[in-house]
Amino acid sequence: MSYSTTPPPRRRWAALAVLLVAEAMNLLDATIMTVAAPVIRAGLGGPSSSIQWFSAAYTLPFAVFLITGGRLGDIVGRRRVFRLGMAGFVLASLGCALAPTTAALIALRAVQGSAAALIIPQTIGMIRAMFAGPELARAMGTIGPVMGLAAVTGPVVGGALTQADVLGSSWRAVFLVNVPLGAAVLAATPLLREDRAARLPRLDHVGTVVAVLGSSLLVYPLIQGGAHGRPGWCWAMLAAGGAVLAGFAAHQRSRARGGRSPLIEPGLFADRGFTAALVSSVLFFAVVGGLMLVAVLQMQLGLHRDVLSAGFTLLPWSAAMALSSWGAGAWLVPRYGARLMSVGLLALLAGVVSAAAVYATSPPASYPWLVLPALAVAGIGQGLYAVPFFTTALHRVRPHETGSAAGLLNAVQQLGGTLGVALLGSVFFHAATPGEPTPAAAALTGARNAFCLAAALILATAVTTALMLPRRRPSPTSGDQPPVSDAMVRRRLRS
Repeated sequence: MSYSTTPPPRRRWAALAVLLVAEAMNLLDATIMTVAAPVIRAGLGGPSSSIQWFSAAYTLPFAVFLITGGRLGDIVGRRRVFRLGMAGFVLASLGCALAPTTAALIALRAVQGSAAALIIPQTIGMIRAMFAGPELARAMGTIGPVMGLAAVTGPVVGGALTQADVLGSSWRAVFLVNVPLGAAVLAATPLLREDRAARLPRLDHVGTVVAVLGSSLLVYPLIQGGAHGRPGWCWAMLAAGGAVLAGFAAHQRSRARGGRSPLIEPGLFADRGFTAALVSSVLFFAVVGGLMLVAVLQMQLGLHRDVLSAGFTLLPWSAAMALSSWGAGAWLVPRYGARLMSVGLLALLAGVVSAAAVYATSPPASYPWLVLPALAVAGIGQGLYAVPFFTTALHRVRPHETGSAAGLLNAVQQLGGTLGVALLGSVFFHAATPGEPTPAAAALTGARNAFCLAAALILATAVTTALMLPRRRPSPTSGDQPPVSDAMVRRRLRS
């Protein structure tokens, strides 16, 4: 049971559109920043590591505050927290557009990410509150296509807005676009259904602070120390970050034993498959998030191409990912289930290795045209892996753990993207900083090295993905295991 006020039935689909716009704004903001970051650094100045911080400053607080944001919605009402988050996101976006320095922009990006962490956890809860039965399945089914469209248009929109330089706004337009969109969403929030949990959880303030500290200790040295050969302080901070996160795990177990609400249900880690899924998520999204940035950096810093060209370079990857995600969800996952993940990783590996070969053999001053089909193959692999991954990761989770498991998977996905930007971006800059502007040959070397490291991460992902699957083999008379499907997860969510 939950506390809720129900809008008239005819308004539910309009309310769904409002929630989908909010979801799309988050993804658009991330993909637009990937393309615009080098231009922003050129305009505001600062070290090369600031390019990575423009993304990481957003995704890191987004990751660590996601579960807390979900808890706040349970306690004070999802619509209320959604409004608060959207208002904060709009104001932070306006602040980013007016930022006078690199440091100010990075700080405001952190505020943006924190506001997004209040918005995103509420959307699924409010969709579940407004729809039921077949309508719920139809409503949930709209999320994938909208996210695919946002992924495809994000790099191009970012490039077009920056390149257009409307009224001299240059890169500032990529943040200003959030203001009218966010204002429209805020104006339409009366359409949304208020909803909160009947049994109210408690916030874990200490756990949230420890998670922020541990994650920051991991990300900071990866970005700041990358250009200096990992000095001793980097290794010390990485070790401290690991120790703090181990302390976070112990704190969560202690709260659960004491009957208090932990951020994460400790029972989730009793299943080897779910633990492997978390590691797989970090590795996989580190590859995806880091390589998209590296491809843009090679274009803009190596070849000095404009931001629109960089955006179109990512288009094959984004479009292929959107199409393969749709095909996987509609036909392939219901038929082949978790086995599709292996095909996806193989395609991703083939695309990444091919791109590395292109970067290794291309003339320094020429556009590497052959990288476009390689990135398209990688995008196909991303879509084929991601769709069955989430259903496989959640299908053995018990009903009372579903919310915590989904929130943790989303948080780890964002953390993986942050680590990928930090690690693969640092590999690129380590090879590509002999001079300013970055020489084309050095940029090719940096891109090649980053893609080679990503290939190794994909192989590690294949190992952890294998550990996600059940140990028990199907009996000779029972046939193959039934495929994991989105419907299975929806049934658990409804329960």
